[in-house]
Amino acid sequence: MIKIGIVAVSDRASQGVYEDISGGAIIDTLHDYLLSEWQAVYRLIPDEQWLIEQTLIELVEAEGCSLVVTTGGTGPAPRDVTPEATEAVCHKMMPGFGELMRATSLQFVPTAILSRQTAGIRHQCLILNLPGKPKSIRECLDAVFPAVPYCIDLIGGPFLETKPDIIKVFRPKI
Repeated sequence: MIKIGIVAVSDRASQGVYEDISGGAIIDTLHDYLLSEWQAVYRLIPDEQWLIEQTLIELVEAEGCSLVVTTGGTGPAPRDVTPEATEAVCHKMMPGFGELMRATSLQFVPTAILSRQTAGIRHQCLILNLPGKPKSIRECLDAVFPAVPYCIDLIGGPFLETKPDIIKVFRPKI
């Protein structure tokens, strides 16, 4: 079974002030995209860098996730530390993911330049940071997901099969 980590980073949602809908938006989008059988490994945590780092490491090394998608904590506010946590645990950074997400979001909102989404690789797992709004999550995933399965192939992860009528992925012909 392919495991995909979903990490919602939010002080207020983790305290029960409101329901996390961003994590659910990621899960719904991945269900729309993927034909492969997969299991979501969901975590809802506060904006604490040490805890984000610990959670990412646990999802990769203990849970065996080949993809971890985070939501929240990518803005410029003092408590927005998801990119710093991601960079701290990754062996390689993949800046093109963040660049494309910002370029895509700029088509919808001029404040997209304030977002600091990034991506990186830890062992055989791609870690991808998304913004916190469900609409932005879908827009960003629609933009970058065509490259995600091939990236996972290249780092030795499982083969992710998608629904080609929903999302067309790129894999070079060999």
